[in-house]
Amino acid sequence: MAQTVAATGLTVQQWDDKFFREYLGNNPFKPYMGKGTSSVIQIKENLTKNKGDSITFALVNKLTGSANDGTSKLEGNEEAMGSRSHKLTVALRRHAVSVTEYEEQISAIGLRDEAKPQLMDWAQEQDVDRIIAQLYSKNGVAYGSASEAQKDAWLVDNADRVLFGASKANGSSNDHSVALATIDGTNDKLTPNALSLMKRIALSANPKLRPIRVEGKNKRYFVVFAHPLAFRDLKTNAAMVQAQREVQINEQNNKLFQGGDLEWDGMIIHEVDDMTTLTGIGAAGIDVGGVFLCGAQALGVGLAKRWKSVQKGETDYGNEVGVGIKTIDGLDKLTFGSGSADTDDLKDHGIVTGYFSAVADA
Repeated sequence: MAQTVAATGLTVQQWDDKFFREYLGNNPFKPYMGKGTSSVIQIKENLTKNKGDSITFALVNKLTGSANDGTSKLEGNEEAMGSRSHKLTVALRRHAVSVTEYEEQISAIGLRDEAKPQLMDWAQEQDVDRIIAQLYSKNGVAYGSASEAQKDAWLVDNADRVLFGASKANGSSNDHSVALATIDGTNDKLTPNALSLMKRIALSANPKLRPIRVEGKNKRYFVVFAHPLAFRDLKTNAAMVQAQREVQINEQNNKLFQGGDLEWDGMIIHEVDDMTTLTGIGAAGIDVGGVFLCGAQALGVGLAKRWKSVQKGETDYGNEVGVGIKTIDGLDKLTFGSGSADTDDLKDHGIVTGYFSAVADA
């Protein structure tokens, strides 16, 4: 009697599909990712169907003209729609592990399944690091690589969406390092009042940030990614402690809300454990941490090839085999020009950047 067995190619494809689903499902930034323009991290998969090395994110500015009351012609008085673009380039990313013949022999599961947890953890940690790097970046340049001139130029263009500590006046110099040096360990901790100020900045910036709408709820939120030491100061603040007693039960069914998050004034504050510390750059040499208030389209992901597994044949005289994963994608903080040309005077589209005291525990 002939037995029907699954083709090897189909088995691998099923593994790849499951890996991708679990990779997305377990990613700590998953609640903030989506294909729509209202997502904090917008995913575009155009290149999965078309060839190319880049994806363009478009911004169409809102209309500002007044209504025509019928006393004048509509034809010839139309308003021009302003538009801007952000080009995101994708690249290959991959990693692999190897397993000896003996380890494969004693394992009760196949090579791909054995390697999956390690490869998935690696992929997710990579993405967290990439998101943090983009949040801190200055016009596409990593914070640690950006010159003082580049940081100052970024600050000038983004002055309407940056907060140094508790006061807007701290950044009035438009000198990035001078502004950071105003942050002290007493007055410039992250507090509920500082968060509310960041929200007012978001809603008064030009262009203003768009909040995220939660499906099934008549509410709009901003999401705040906070340095763990700034988050520590916030959650021990008396006003915040009292507010959370009333929030926790109501927010359990909010898909943006995760265990341990805080809620304040229409913002969900999420602690990011691996957030970069800016060492010794505050007043009296204190450490400073980033706090990023994000609205819609703060970051963009361009996906050309989903995660796929690859297996290496025997080496070392048949003693060793390997399995790897690879993807082709890109991740950017979305910036759009505010000057005369499309990409002149770039502004961080969906982010208010805050810098606050991050003094380590004594």
